[in-house]
Amino acid sequence: MGTVNLANDEWIELYNNAESPISLDGWQLVAQDGTPKINLSGTIPANGFYLLERTDDTTVPNILADQIYTGALGNSGENLKLYDSSNNVIDGVDCSAGWLAGLGKPEYKTMERINPLVSGSDSSNWQTSQNPGGTPKTENSKQNQESRITNQAIKQAEDIPLLIPPPASLEARKYPLGVVINEILPFPVGPDAEEEWIEVFNQNNFEVDLSGWQIADTAGKTYTLPVGTKISAQGFLVLPRPTTKITLNNDEDGLSLIQPNGNILDSVNYQKAPQGQSYNRTEGGWVWSSTLTPGSANIIP
Repeated sequence: MGTVNLANDEWIELYNNAESPISLDGWQLVAQDGTPKINLSGTIPANGFYLLERTDDTTVPNILADQIYTGALGNSGENLKLYDSSNNVIDGVDCSAGWLAGLGKPEYKTMERINPLVSGSDSSNWQTSQNPGGTPKTENSKQNQESRITNQAIKQAEDIPLLIPPPASLEARKYPLGVVINEILPFPVGPDAEEEWIEVFNQNNFEVDLSGWQIADTAGKTYTLPVGTKISAQGFLVLPRPTTKITLNNDEDGLSLIQPNGNILDSVNYQKAPQGQSYNRTEGGWVWSSTLTPGSANIIP
């Protein structure tokens, strides 16, 4: 889309919604059609921004770019995904059918996220910036933001009848690390709808309250763990598909484990799933195994 100065003046902004800085070394921001494909580097500060400018550092006047990239964003839309250094999908926005917001010439207004704690795959979580030229490396414009975030919270409450703490409580509370996705079965021998499952493991030496935590797939389907859900120290929690209603695609899919404050604690991404084999976390990475171990330690033959 560009800017009023030059159509080639494109930029992309990343935001870190976590309470600690994140190294982007080995991360990638990739469009489904292959352009742009950006190998990221450097560090994004806690609750901070990371600005990517196309071709040179003159796209955004008076603001220093964190990285320069090449490759134009399509005017008709792009499907963008953010991968970490282990090739897990951390975030994404599918605009392959057209940009969800923003304006081209003559206004040249940016598409901006409304709530950084809501998935980028939620099309209602994007709006057209009211600030000329957008808000690079600063908080997004406020127009309709409060009411739309409230409406999203109401919709979640209607869809998921659970007691979820209000935003103020989420910001104040600290959630433990060490809870991970440990094993998944995308392509069982029996019926997928009945026999798929997801296993979570608590690496800590203490019990963890998982009330309000979420499991989300790459299509945006989300399951929120009910109030009172707990996982014991060094314990396992198996979530079958009839409970989560999350479909694990056989060809390609991914999952994220999200804390109530919106922090993505863990994620896994896989390609084609072999029938009857589960995908297992190991010290050396993820591997397929014909030995299924829901609720117990993984076994790799």
